[in-house]
Amino acid sequence: MKQNFSVTFCSLVIGAALCASPLIAYQNDQSTAPDNTRVNKQDRNQPEATADRAKNDLTDRQTMARIRRDVLQDKSLSTYGHNVKIVADHGRVTLKGPVRSEEEKHAIEEHARKYAPDENIDNQLTIKEERK
Repeated sequence: MKQNFSVTFCSLVIGAALCASPLIAYQNDQSTAPDNTRVNKQDRNQPEATADRAKNDLTDRQTMARIRRDVLQDKSLSTYGHNVKIVADHGRVTLKGPVRSEEEKHAIEEHARKYAPDENIDNQLTIKEERK
């Protein structure tokens, strides 16, 4: 009985050490925070619409989810198009982020128009220039 307890205890200690070592290494490697400031410069201004600043009542969340679903199902869109920011706040929908073309910008806006009237859509999508 005493030997079983010792073996079990040692196994638990070794197992815990093995599980904790990657976590400790990850925490120690936080010296360089990810730098996405270039991408999110436009969101620094306080009046800008961002998901974390929106009140997001149930209707707004449903609107965002429906638009996001339609955008993701549209296989003609690029990865940029699939990853645009969609923010709904008090019925007003803001579309932000880079897209590949004017056609893509228009297609995403059309997806939003299915769920919000024209006057409530703020299309701030920008066309990303391709690198050569």
